[in-house]
Amino acid sequence: MKVGLLWFDDDPHRELEQKVVRAATHYELKYGQPPDLCLVHPSVLDGNGKSLAKKAGGVEIRPRRSVLRHHFWLGVAEDKSQIPNLTSQL
Repeated sequence: MKVGLLWFDDDPHRELEQKVVRAATHYELKYGQPPDLCLVHPSVLDGNGKSLAKKAGGVEIRPRRSVLRHHFWLGVAEDKSQIPNLTSQL
């Protein structure tokens, strides 16, 4: 993903999955298609930067050090083969 929507949400009362679903809904309304990838700061997933990807509402959530905390970079993955099948990890 080289181009996407940058979303900010620092609400401490919302869970990560809720934030991603809200951002994905906005993305779909704006661009007419749902995103399938969301990049977040590694601390959002587990705090040590070694977390595995998660999924929320059909959107793959992956850690990326270049994304600031409380920011969500959503878009469509360029190469679908790079998105692992998470059903075997859940």
